[in-house]
Parts: sequence; structure tokens; C-alpha cells
Amino acid sequence: MEKFTTLTGVAAPLPMINVDTDMIIPKQFLKTIKRTGLGQHLFEEMRRTPEGQEIADFVLNKPAYKNATILVTGENFGCGSSREHAPWALLDFGFRCIIAPSFADIFYNNCFKNGILPITLPQSEVDKLMEDAERGANATLTVDLEAQEIHRPDGEVIHFDIDPFRKQCLLEGLDDIGLTLKKKAAIDRFEAKLSETRPWI
Repeated sequence: MEKFTTLTGVAAPLPMINVDTDMIIPKQFLKTIKRTGLGQHLFEEMRRTPEGQEIADFVLNKPAYKNATILVTGENFGCGSSREHAPWALLDFGFRCIIAPSFADIFYNNCFKNGILPITLPQSEVDKLMEDAERGANATLTVDLEAQEIHRPDGEVIHFDIDPFRKQCLLEGLDDIGLTLKKKAAIDRFEAKLSETRPWI
């Protein structure tokens, strides 16, 4: 998993509440178990007509947001079914950070396991960042995970809270497998001892 330290990039505004996982990545694209390739179908039913034509006024179809890496959105983001394809699609598109007043629990946990930083802020702070995002590529945000700060284009700094363990995992780029491999030496010693004391296992 790629480490997350400091991210400076364009923020895309999505001022919607209760964006569910089927809106993020519709069910017809869940046939794959690969984490790549899903970005092209992110928000498919909002980005394209049934005939496959881009909807020009949808935020991610606008030139200013084609390379956005931060998403500023509304409360209860990621609700609905617990599909891990949702953070896969966001990450594959290029998003590394999502800022919202609240997230659905399973989606929130899945973000950390896939290298995405979900930041929860009061609505008043999200509104400020939404205004910044609506300025397009002329304004960028900087997210500093170590300092737990978001730097706005006007110089204001917004602090955010994060669980220390999850923070460390992102800083080191550790998913569940990576965490297990950190204990590889101890696991190897245990296995060797087990083979000696219980060779029949």
C-alpha cells in the first residue's frame, strides 16, 4: 500500500449527502476482484448517460477536476452496501483523501485499508473547503497527515483528528497484510519451535 504523508492537489466538490456505494461504483462493475480499472466507472451513473456520453456539468467531467486527488463531500458518505470496490474505484481514479462531516462505518474502515485518508470535520469547516474546491484548479489544498492539518489556499490551517494507530498505518503504508508481515520474524520463530515440539502437526 502506498504511504500517505503530505498531499497537495486539486479538491473536487461533491455537495451531496448520503452518497451510497452503488452511486460510487454501480453493481454491474463488481465482477472483478482487481483493484485497478474501476476508476473509469467511478460515479458512472452521474458521469454518463445510459448511452455512455459524458454529462458535461458533472464535476469530474469538468477539465478543472480531471486530476483531482481530494474529494470534499456531504455527510454519511459511503453508506449502503459494504463493497470494498468503492474505495478501490476512488483510489484508481486518483483520490487519496476524502473530506466529509461523516462517513458510513464500513466504508470509513475500508478507506484506511486501501491507502485513502478519510477526514471527518464539522459541517462549518467542510463548507469552507467546499468553497475552496468550487474554485477549481486555481485553488489547491494541502493535507499534512503527520501534523494533522489541512492548509487552505488563503493560508488558514484546519486541524483534524485521527486515530493514532490508523494514522501510523497510513504513514508507513501498512494494510492488514503489511501489519502481519511486520511480525514475520516472530511468526517464523513460532513456526520453527512448533515444528520441533509438535512435529506431527
